[in-house]
Amino acid sequence: MKEAPALSLLPADLQQALLVGRVWRTGDIDGPAVVAVRNGEVFDITRHASTVAELLERDDVVAIVRSAAGESLGRVEALIENALSANPAADVPRLLAPNDLQAIKACGVTFAVSLLERVIEEQANGDPARAEQLRGELLASIGADLSSIKPGSPQAEQLKQEFISRGAWSQYMEVGIGPYAEVFSKSQPMSAVGFGADVGLHPESKWNNPEPEIVLAVTSQGKPVGATLGNDVNLRDIEGRSALLLGKAKDNNGSCSIGPFIRLFDDRFSLDTVRNAEVRLTIEGVDDDFVLDGVSLMKQISRDPLDLVGQTCGAHHQYPDGFMLFLGTMFSPIKDRDAKGGGFTHHKGDRVTIASPALGALINHVHRSDEIAPWTFGVRALYNNLARRGLLGNVTEATKATGEK
Repeated sequence: MKEAPALSLLPADLQQALLVGRVWRTGDIDGPAVVAVRNGEVFDITRHASTVAELLERDDVVAIVRSAAGESLGRVEALIENALSANPAADVPRLLAPNDLQAIKACGVTFAVSLLERVIEEQANGDPARAEQLRGELLASIGADLSSIKPGSPQAEQLKQEFISRGAWSQYMEVGIGPYAEVFSKSQPMSAVGFGADVGLHPESKWNNPEPEIVLAVTSQGKPVGATLGNDVNLRDIEGRSALLLGKAKDNNGSCSIGPFIRLFDDRFSLDTVRNAEVRLTIEGVDDDFVLDGVSLMKQISRDPLDLVGQTCGAHHQYPDGFMLFLGTMFSPIKDRDAKGGGFTHHKGDRVTIASPALGALINHVHRSDEIAPWTFGVRALYNNLARRGLLGNVTEATKATGEK
């Protein structure tokens, strides 16, 4: 497959975008660094904030990202190209997921299309061969455009009672059109993989797919301060057997990808940009020349992003290190791949690209979760590393942005 130019994988307005991320630096540092991208150049700003979670809590976060002194790590295109190289150079910083200590939460069934597919998984009991028939039966049974129904409204309650009377109600419809959103723990702090990394499928899964989503970066006060892209890797057969297997379906080695950078909100990029974003998914097979393209339109989401943030945190639940919030997807790939009527499932080696003009692109390759690199660098390892580098003290210092580079 032909490699896209590195600049095309970054925000279309790169020169104006406020981008924050993380990289792994080798040599004497041998650990993660917090970085800012300015005019296409990457700067290590770790001495101003040891973690991204700490940086996003700072009142002067925009000033730090724009102008705080830091060591130049070169052009961002070089990091992108190295991340996609079959033989990455060891002396080029490796892109990591742009979040670190934040909890990683995800919202499910926030689009009418994904609601239909979750109900299909449930009724198929995890068997992809039954999906096509059930899809037709459900569309005939529902007989309404669920995307026009506001969750929790009197209209939604009336529809719920109609489904119950037909014996067609589902727990997925409860969170799809009911008053309460589905919010679950997708992955653990420090476990997400970043741009260019392998994502993992549980070896028992035979029916699975990527879920392209926008991910909000939210502070401990429940304030969204930026957004990025994410792949909520999903095992349809596992969750389809029982919703109680959600943890097994969602949280595995490499099953959460986020990146390439968090773009901070400002006058050019806001929650309204997110509300109107298009998220494109491309899947390219390496063993069968399979190609699938699709687009999610965020304006079709059934719950506003701020409503989802409010249902995640508040007086009922706090996140002192902030959290990353997957907003859900409308795109569950159903294009036949291996057999007519068999729908889509991943092959090992698939290349998944999730892209949106204001956020760039997130690219990963698909393998088994027990065959990719194990997750070994957690919170304890991070703090041991920062202590060795003498960086723990700066999480409480009010370092000023000096404008130096």
